[in-house]
Amino acid sequence: MSSAQPLPHGSWPTPITSELVVRTAARLGEVVVDGAEVWWSESRPEEGGRSALVRRGADGAVSDALPAPWNARTRVHEYGGAAWTVAGGVLWFTEFADQRLYRLDPGAGEPVAVTPEPELAAGVRYADLTPDAGGLLAVRETHPPGGAAADVLNEIVRIGPDGDVELLVSGPDFVSDPRRSPDGAFLAWLRWDHPDMPWDAAQLVVRAADGTETVVAGGRSGDGVAESVVQPVWAADGTLWFCADRTGFWSLFRWRPGGSAELVLDLQADIAGPQWGFGGRRVAPLDDGRVVLAVAREGADRLAVLGTGGGLRELDVPASAFRYVTAAGNAVVCVAGSPSSEPVVLRVAAGDGAAEVLRPARDLGLDPAWFSRPEHVSFPTPDRGTGIATAHALVYPPTNPEAAAPAGGLPPLLVVVHGGPTAAAVPVLSLQVQYWTSRGFCVADVDYRGSTGYGRRYREALRGNWGVVDLDDVVACARHLAATGRVDPARMAIRGGSAGGYTTLAALCLRPGVFSAGASHYGVADLAALAADTHKFESRYLDSLVAPWPAGADVYAERSPLSHVAAFDTPLAVFQGEEDRVVPAEQAEAIVAALRERGVPHAYRLFPGEQHGFRRAENIRAALDGELSFYAQVWGFDLPAEEGIAPIEVR
Repeated sequence: MSSAQPLPHGSWPTPITSELVVRTAARLGEVVVDGAEVWWSESRPEEGGRSALVRRGADGAVSDALPAPWNARTRVHEYGGAAWTVAGGVLWFTEFADQRLYRLDPGAGEPVAVTPEPELAAGVRYADLTPDAGGLLAVRETHPPGGAAADVLNEIVRIGPDGDVELLVSGPDFVSDPRRSPDGAFLAWLRWDHPDMPWDAAQLVVRAADGTETVVAGGRSGDGVAESVVQPVWAADGTLWFCADRTGFWSLFRWRPGGSAELVLDLQADIAGPQWGFGGRRVAPLDDGRVVLAVAREGADRLAVLGTGGGLRELDVPASAFRYVTAAGNAVVCVAGSPSSEPVVLRVAAGDGAAEVLRPARDLGLDPAWFSRPEHVSFPTPDRGTGIATAHALVYPPTNPEAAAPAGGLPPLLVVVHGGPTAAAVPVLSLQVQYWTSRGFCVADVDYRGSTGYGRRYREALRGNWGVVDLDDVVACARHLAATGRVDPARMAIRGGSAGGYTTLAALCLRPGVFSAGASHYGVADLAALAADTHKFESRYLDSLVAPWPAGADVYAERSPLSHVAAFDTPLAVFQGEEDRVVPAEQAEAIVAALRERGVPHAYRLFPGEQHGFRRAENIRAALDGELSFYAQVWGFDLPAEEGIAPIEVR
């Protein structure tokens, strides 16, 4: 750092521009192992956010299996997931444009539609695709024309090679994870009903060939005690493995026909995570009886092998987050990332942990010295009757090998609030974080109470407390970092998307005087409007987070930012997708109107064609650069001239 130039925080020149953030970027999705081939999906901002499918052949050659403009993405639950699968080289997928199922046989030129045209099957979507004896198991979601969220049907169906549909499961409000046992004798699935979310009380059911059904685990008991089951998967020997949280954490269980659920591994740490999208996998049984699993502990994952004798051995794999862990012989293939590497597709041997990168991260052309490494920080916070008085965050210090802080200068703080809110911060290299740290910002990605990865008790501390304890925790984090001399208390901002956008807005109006700027990305402004007008999957989510709707309408009003517009006196930037169905644009525009009326400095960008989360490269860039420009104008620092960032209009 001897040659580093002292410059004001926020003005540090950096190669980590918004253009680099999106250049050849791809968000890696599900992994499927098909014999000697490995397939995966990539969401590509430079291609309009389409989900491309990539195949790595037995010879190591990598190619797009589904060329543009095909887009393998489903809208079931709005968050989608498992929109495609492969078996014997045959690809099945849901095309985003019309939500029809398509099939692509080996050597065929173009995919062939399997389900009817939209006008013949209005509002029908498919997800959680699983091969089944030449056909397909799937979750089918049917939206009646003009129907409300309560009218949407979620069912499990089997689709034959010729498109014939057989209804297998109907009745529950929600179903997922249809999985046939290897011998075909049993069908397993998850089910849950309103007002629960899957991480509250999803129930595992198994049906035998004679139609007899067995509730294996999960659901709610007569006295109201709840258990959540996630990610059931059959082993080759007919054992059904799954994770359930009756221990207080998502622990590993197994079930064998004729028996009962058996606890196999309780680490007092979460093995699985919440089911926002279909197709999540953190447990992979191998053919030889061993099980490979990912375990979350202190804000990071470990990959481990459970031996046939019950011993657990952690693998020395240079990664801190693992997704889509999938068996591949005596190894697993997964998506893995670390603080120094964007996610890659990785094959890991279960024996010695030897790792082979099948799909490398993009070449950023940057020295690792540019990357800020996160520190897992715990800090005190008000108990509020939850029995928990400690919260957590991943804290990224400002890092730039070519710039230094002025003598005695402290960096501005950017408190990041993850969405969900039932989700967690992830310790994986993200250029959207490094964009800020390389400019001289300190970034704190907060795992407020209600976050996952710390057990059910921590997760449920948010029940009835959204808009209370999450605000306590983001404020406590900021004050802790300021009190320990790590950030400038006069320049602390808060930002978040979706549920994180709600906490951002609520913190500014209900905990005024802490943050001097904020940015809401498609954030919730009116809790009552969200409860009354959102998609089926989340239509009763707020019953547990806030209060039963509409009986608790007064609580909704009390905690809604729109009810406290008179308290908004902090500059705010608002970014919104015009086609957002989860949080409609009307909520963003209501906040902007209130800011305008009160004369509070603000900026607003509405992105046509975007839904809940920005997928197009030009809009991701505009949101990042616009937010930076906003802080520069509010706090009075200059932007590096060489980037040519157009100032966002602040009114």
